Amino acid sequence: MDKQGRSLSETVWTRLDRKAGAITELTVRQLRHRISTWVVLGVGMLMIMMLSAFYVDAVRDGFEPIDNDGDSEDWDGDGYPLGQERKFGTSDWDPEQYPGSGSYVQDGSIEWGDDIRTHTGNHTWEYVTGIFTPIWIDESYQGDRWSMILDFDSVNFCEEENDASEFMNSWSVGWGGGCEFENGDYAFQEVRFRGEGTLRVPRGHYAGWGHMTDVFDVEPEPASNYINEDDLDWNGNALQSQGFDDDGDCLRDDWNLGPESDFWFDKDDNNNGRDCDVIYVLGVDGVTVVNIIADENVDEDPDDEKLLGESNHRGFIVAVGKIAFVMILSIFLPLFLALGLVRDETENGTLHYLLSKPIHRGEFITYRILGYLLISGTFVFLMSLIMASVTSLLGPGDSIIRFGDIVVWVGIAFATILALTAYGALFNTLGLISSRYGVYIALVIGIYEFVMAVMTLSGATLVPVLSISHWTLQLVDSIVLIVWDDTLFMDMMSNAFGYDTILGFFWSPPAHTLGTENPYVSAIISVIVLIFITVSMIFFAQSLFKRREIM
Repeated sequence: MDKQGRSLSETVWTRLDRKAGAITELTVRQLRHRISTWVVLGVGMLMIMMLSAFYVDAVRDGFEPIDNDGDSEDWDGDGYPLGQERKFGTSDWDPEQYPGSGSYVQDGSIEWGDDIRTHTGNHTWEYVTGIFTPIWIDESYQGDRWSMILDFDSVNFCEEENDASEFMNSWSVGWGGGCEFENGDYAFQEVRFRGEGTLRVPRGHYAGWGHMTDVFDVEPEPASNYINEDDLDWNGNALQSQGFDDDGDCLRDDWNLGPESDFWFDKDDNNNGRDCDVIYVLGVDGVTVVNIIADENVDEDPDDEKLLGESNHRGFIVAVGKIAFVMILSIFLPLFLALGLVRDETENGTLHYLLSKPIHRGEFITYRILGYLLISGTFVFLMSLIMASVTSLLGPGDSIIRFGDIVVWVGIAFATILALTAYGALFNTLGLISSRYGVYIALVIGIYEFVMAVMTLSGATLVPVLSISHWTLQLVDSIVLIVWDDTLFMDMMSNAFGYDTILGFFWSPPAHTLGTENPYVSAIISVIVLIFITVSMIFFAQSLFKRREIM
């Protein structure tokens, strides 16, 4: 029996009777006739419509493929894209080096500490520092100081005396430059050139020589051939070697990129004993991919519509679900609609009349919150269906309707309604604690919850656990991973190959899984926490309300 003489069989905890319907209907009618209710709902609807229009406009603009690894560019302007030059082993920094132009092969050198410091021959010389007595020099072989090919148009007479040995002792030629003596000899420092003659290299310096291979014709390939040319290869078995170098820029044998570079390339950059592949690392559940380590130039330029298009589409859904629904609607709807559920009746003088009926005070609070939920929950559910209809019809893919989008939006609506219930119970309790200052405390808590949500989006998990928004966002992350079980794999793909996506910014794997990495565990924990907060606030409000004298 309660203090008013009614048995527990007549309370809300055992059944909902006509009293529940009456109080709930009264609450709905009151909220429906308030201008503030329609203003709040109208602003929320306007925000959702704007987001829908933004998405439609983005879809209409289409999705342009991106050269993710940059090998479609022609940096040296010789007409050959970087990807083609990589396969032929020529440099994309030197316009003199291109597929078919021939490549440099070293035949010999004078090292820094060699005893023999002279060499005579007809060569292509590289990294030369010394005095050269020419028989002939190819002055048409020109470049710039970055290619280290000596520009003979800029060569002046040496200012020192016409004595090569004395000149070498008082070295003054700048890096990548040279000068000519009166007797026809040249002084070089760190240059490349072609010619026949005798070279003298001072101690502590280096010079090399070699020849160019035969020239042959190679047709330049269009840049479009090197966009989306190395797609992701994955058969679902992480125990096998994954990935394939579709465009051949890792598998090729010769990685000498031209005379100016002793370029060294590691085909097994992930150190698994296999050249040009990808390692997929699984989590403790043996199913979820938690890390991807690729050898350089393997699977680096995938089909953007399949990976980035789908990732950004899901990212848009998660972003709207988290920001618009959880961080805005679920906080500000109860702030305006639930704060005065009981307080307003007290101030209007109608509470005494309502409680004169045979109804328990605890039931009254519960039914008022239920009426508020019918208004706010229905609105949130309808808004989620609108967003679901837009994204499911216009999203990427071959199917007419993306049913997964609809399920995710229903899940977002479910999470938001749980947050609406928790916030409604909290703000209603604040209104009971203080009719004068409750609204200010509620505003402070609303700002706090918003800040905790931002921290959760930023990856924080310790401090935000003391907030409703954190557990609601965790529930959204869990729902996304339950419906789209490849979301974590897709996010890891983007991170492994350096692609910035909306999904990677707004979605993160659920943190509270008790070490199982199972999204169902995180979802269940989040639901339990939100229900616990709601029930605790209702019990606390009932305790306050039962002891309050009604005037």
